[in-house]
Amino acid sequence: MELAEIESFVRAIPNFPIPGILFRDITPLLHDKRAFAGAIDMIAGAFADANIDHVVAIEARGYILGAPVAYRLGAGFVPVRKPGKLPYEKINVDYALEYGTNTLEMHKDALAPGDRVLLVDDLLATGGTAAATRSLLGRLGANVVGIAFLIELTALGGRSKLEGADVRSFITY
Repeated sequence: MELAEIESFVRAIPNFPIPGILFRDITPLLHDKRAFAGAIDMIAGAFADANIDHVVAIEARGYILGAPVAYRLGAGFVPVRKPGKLPYEKINVDYALEYGTNTLEMHKDALAPGDRVLLVDDLLATGGTAAATRSLLGRLGANVVGIAFLIELTALGGRSKLEGADVRSFITY
Protein backbone atom coordinates (compact mmCIF):
# COMPACT_ATOMS: atom_id res chain seq x y z
CA MET A 1 0.00 0.00 0.00
CA GLU A 2 1.34 3.42 -0.94
CA LEU A 3 1.98 6.12 1.66
CA ALA A 4 -0.69 8.45 0.22
CA GLU A 5 -3.30 5.71 0.56
CA ILE A 6 -2.24 4.98 4.16
CA GLU A 7 -2.40 8.70 4.93
CA SER A 8 -5.95 8.89 3.55
CA PHE A 9 -7.08 6.80 6.53
CA VAL A 10 -5.95 9.44 9.06
CA ARG A 11 -8.99 11.48 10.06
CA ALA A 12 -8.76 15.13 11.15
CA ILE A 13 -10.98 16.01 14.12
CA PRO A 14 -11.23 19.77 14.77
CA ASN A 15 -11.40 21.13 18.33
CA PHE A 16 -10.42 17.88 20.05
CA PRO A 17 -9.53 17.43 22.86
CA ILE A 18 -9.86 21.21 23.36
CA PRO A 19 -10.88 24.10 21.11
CA GLY A 20 -8.20 25.08 18.62
CA ILE A 21 -6.57 21.64 18.35
CA LEU A 22 -6.79 19.61 15.14
CA PHE A 23 -6.52 16.00 16.32
CA ARG A 24 -5.10 13.38 13.94
CA ASP A 25 -7.17 10.24 14.52
CA ILE A 26 -5.57 6.94 13.43
CA THR A 27 -8.53 4.72 14.36
CA PRO A 28 -9.80 4.52 10.74
CA LEU A 29 -6.31 3.36 9.72
CA LEU A 30 -6.32 0.73 12.47
CA HIS A 31 -9.79 -0.42 11.41
CA ASP A 32 -8.76 -1.10 7.81
CA LYS A 33 -6.71 -4.30 7.64
CA ARG A 34 -4.78 -3.22 4.53
CA ALA A 35 -3.97 0.26 5.85
CA PHE A 36 -2.95 -1.09 9.26
CA ALA A 37 -0.71 -3.75 7.73
CA GLY A 38 0.71 -1.16 5.33
CA ALA A 39 1.61 1.19 8.17
CA ILE A 40 3.27 -1.59 10.20
CA ASP A 41 5.18 -2.85 7.15
CA MET A 42 6.31 0.70 6.36
CA ILE A 43 7.69 1.33 9.85
CA ALA A 44 9.27 -2.13 10.20
CA GLY A 45 10.67 -1.96 6.67
CA ALA A 46 12.54 1.24 7.45
CA PHE A 47 14.51 -0.62 10.13
CA ALA A 48 14.54 -4.14 8.63
CA ASP A 49 18.34 -4.24 8.37
CA ALA A 50 19.07 -2.56 11.72
CA ASN A 51 19.28 -5.75 13.83
CA ILE A 52 16.83 -4.46 16.41
CA ASP A 53 16.78 -6.39 19.71
CA HIS A 54 13.78 -4.62 21.24
CA VAL A 55 11.06 -2.24 20.19
CA VAL A 56 10.17 0.19 22.97
CA ALA A 57 6.79 1.89 22.77
CA ILE A 58 5.08 4.57 24.80
CA GLU A 59 1.67 4.15 26.42
CA ALA A 60 -0.87 3.90 24.96
CA ARG A 61 -1.16 4.46 21.19
CA GLY A 62 2.51 3.62 20.76
CA TYR A 63 1.70 0.05 21.82
CA ILE A 64 -0.76 -0.36 18.95
CA LEU A 65 2.06 0.23 16.47
CA GLY A 66 5.08 -0.89 18.46
CA ALA A 67 4.02 -4.46 19.26
CA PRO A 68 3.33 -5.49 15.65
CA VAL A 69 6.51 -3.71 14.51
CA ALA A 70 8.45 -5.77 17.07
CA TYR A 71 6.80 -8.92 15.75
CA ARG A 72 7.70 -8.00 12.14
CA LEU A 73 11.31 -7.32 13.14
CA GLY A 74 11.64 -10.49 15.22
CA ALA A 75 12.37 -8.31 18.25
CA GLY A 76 11.16 -8.21 21.82
CA PHE A 77 8.71 -5.56 23.00
CA VAL A 78 9.19 -3.22 25.97
CA PRO A 79 6.35 -1.01 27.24
CA VAL A 80 6.96 2.41 28.74
CA ARG A 81 4.09 3.23 31.08
CA LYS A 82 2.49 5.89 33.18
CA PRO A 83 3.17 5.67 36.94
CA GLY A 84 1.78 2.82 38.98
CA LYS A 85 1.16 0.41 36.10
CA LEU A 86 4.28 -1.80 36.21
CA PRO A 87 4.61 -4.47 38.91
CA TYR A 88 8.38 -4.89 39.16
CA GLU A 89 11.28 -2.59 40.09
CA LYS A 90 11.23 0.47 37.88
CA ILE A 91 13.19 3.46 36.71
CA ASN A 92 11.33 6.65 35.92
CA VAL A 93 11.70 10.08 34.43
CA ASP A 94 9.69 13.26 34.91
CA TYR A 95 9.20 15.56 31.94
CA ALA A 96 7.56 18.91 31.30
CA LEU A 97 4.17 19.34 29.75
CA GLU A 98 2.64 22.61 28.62
CA TYR A 99 1.02 22.90 32.08
CA GLY A 100 2.83 20.82 34.68
CA THR A 101 4.79 17.59 34.50
CA ASN A 102 4.25 13.92 33.81
CA THR A 103 6.20 10.75 34.60
CA LEU A 104 7.10 7.67 32.57
CA GLU A 105 8.34 4.35 33.93
CA MET A 106 9.84 1.12 32.69
CA HIS A 107 11.16 -2.00 34.36
CA LYS A 108 14.78 -1.59 35.36
CA ASP A 109 15.64 -4.98 33.84
CA ALA A 110 13.82 -4.41 30.53
CA LEU A 111 17.00 -3.77 28.57
CA ALA A 112 20.67 -4.61 28.88
CA PRO A 113 23.59 -2.32 28.03
CA GLY A 114 24.19 -2.38 24.29
CA ASP A 115 20.73 -3.68 23.34
CA ARG A 116 19.76 -2.28 19.93
CA VAL A 117 16.47 -0.47 20.42
CA LEU A 118 13.86 1.09 18.15
CA LEU A 119 11.57 3.57 19.91
CA VAL A 120 8.08 3.70 18.34
CA ASP A 121 5.16 6.04 18.95
CA ASP A 122 2.17 7.12 16.92
CA LEU A 123 2.83 10.86 16.83
CA LEU A 124 5.70 13.32 17.19
CA ALA A 125 4.39 16.67 18.40
CA THR A 126 6.54 18.66 20.86
CA GLY A 127 8.95 15.75 21.41
CA GLY A 128 8.82 15.79 25.21
CA THR A 129 7.54 12.25 25.67
CA ALA A 130 9.99 10.75 23.19
CA ALA A 131 12.91 12.71 24.66
CA ALA A 132 12.00 11.54 28.17
CA THR A 133 11.78 7.94 26.99
CA ARG A 134 15.09 8.25 25.20
CA SER A 135 16.67 9.39 28.47
CA LEU A 136 15.29 6.28 30.23
CA LEU A 137 16.80 4.08 27.54
CA GLY A 138 20.14 5.84 27.94
CA ARG A 139 20.12 5.21 31.67
CA LEU A 140 19.86 1.47 30.95
CA GLY A 141 22.72 1.67 28.45
CA ALA A 142 20.58 0.82 25.43
CA ASN A 143 21.73 1.76 21.94
CA VAL A 144 18.83 3.72 20.43
CA VAL A 145 19.17 2.77 16.77
CA GLY A 146 16.15 4.78 15.68
CA ILE A 147 12.97 6.55 16.65
CA ALA A 148 9.92 6.03 14.46
CA PHE A 149 6.63 7.91 14.37
CA LEU A 150 3.72 7.23 12.08
CA ILE A 151 2.83 10.96 12.11
CA GLU A 152 4.84 14.13 12.73
CA LEU A 153 3.36 17.57 13.35
CA THR A 154 6.31 19.53 11.99
CA ALA A 155 5.14 22.96 13.13
CA LEU A 156 5.55 21.92 16.77
CA GLY A 157 9.29 21.29 16.36
CA GLY A 158 9.50 18.05 18.34
CA ARG A 159 12.32 16.70 16.20
CA SER A 160 14.65 19.32 17.72
CA LYS A 161 14.41 17.55 21.12
CA LEU A 162 15.70 14.35 19.52
CA GLU A 163 18.92 15.65 17.97
CA GLY A 164 21.51 13.02 17.16
CA ALA A 165 18.90 10.29 16.71
CA ASP A 166 17.78 8.63 13.48
CA VAL A 167 14.23 10.00 13.60
CA ARG A 168 11.81 8.84 10.93
CA SER A 169 8.24 9.91 10.47
CA PHE A 170 6.10 8.75 7.60
CA ILE A 171 3.14 11.13 7.47
CA THR A 172 3.79 14.81 8.10
CA TYR A 173 1.45 17.71 8.70
